Parts: sequence; C-alpha cells; structure tokens
Amino acid sequence: MTRRGSYAKGVARREEILESALEVIGSRGYQNASLKQIAEVVGVTPAALLHYFGSKEELFTAVLRKRDEHDGMDPRLLDIADASEGLIDVIRHNTEVPGLVELFSRLAVDAADPAHPAHDYFLERSEQLRRSVAASFDRAAGREPLLDPDTMARVIQAVADGLQLQWMIDPSVDMAGIVEKLIDALAPRSSAS
Repeated sequence: MTRRGSYAKGVARREEILESALEVIGSRGYQNASLKQIAEVVGVTPAALLHYFGSKEELFTAVLRKRDEHDGMDPRLLDIADASEGLIDVIRHNTEVPGLVELFSRLAVDAADPAHPAHDYFLERSEQLRRSVAASFDRAAGREPLLDPDTMARVIQAVADGLQLQWMIDPSVDMAGIVEKLIDALAPRSSAS
C-alpha cells in the first residue's frame, strides 16, 4: 500500500512541477527560467527537479508536452476535422505566452541532434500535426487545394514555425492572421460555398 501512495504522490508532485514550470517560463521567459527559480516556486531544490526529470532538457520537453495538453494541441488528441482552426487558435494563444514560444523555438533547434531528449517529441509532434492538418484539408468540403494535402501541411507548419521566430523579434507580426491567409490561399473556398 505504501508504494502506491508514494507513487501517487510522486505523480502529483511531477504534475505540480510541470504546472509551475509552465507559469514561470510563460511569464518570465525561457532565459529567465532557471531550475533554481522553478524549484523555488514549487518549494523543492533543483536536485529534486532533476530527480523527477533527469535533466533540464527533459524537464523542458515535459513542459512542452504539458503545454500541448493545455492548448488542445496534443498531437495524439488533435481533432482532425478542426486541425487548421485549432492551429490558428494555438498561434493566437502563443502571443500570450512568449516565454513558451521561445522555449519551443530554442528546443526545436537543439532537438535537431538525435541524442537530444526532445528529438523524439519534435519528430512525433510534427508528424502528427502535419497528418492532422493534411487530413483536415483532404476532408474539407468546398475547397480545392492548390497542393496535395501533405505538402500543404508541411508548408503551413514551416510558415507557422518561421513566423514564431519573426514574432519573437517583432511582436507586431500577426502570426495567426498570416497563417489564416495562407490556408485560404492554398485551399480557397469554392464559389459554390
């Protein structure tokens, strides 16, 4: 019995750490979110954080997964019918959490290394997101896409990721508006709708 209670407490503590890390990174930014600061918010030591996550990179990868769950963009749960609209909604929401956008962008670059803890996360997330967006276009009634759905999904994802970098430099960039216009240009609504 003790082991189950101990396990449940560990799971709850891990979730508490992730929620706190989301808040700290979202409000203070990636560069201002040290393990020490996250640990202080949770009331543990930096060593305790590493006990639950192994490394700073593993903690930050888990933070991105948690962010995806919160935003409804967990690729495993994404509703194919609403993938394009969901993506635009998340892009709009990202303007409210610049620290998480910075974390995502920086970790994406680091994750190009197959040995990085976030490598599989980015591969899986990108593949599922493209699959969902492509299926969304493939099933969209009244649209005649200019490109095949998979290519279109890759273009949209590339533009969205690139716009995040531009937005971090110039917050006046309307990421969601540009992606929305791109989707409309790539798959215009037929005049019959």
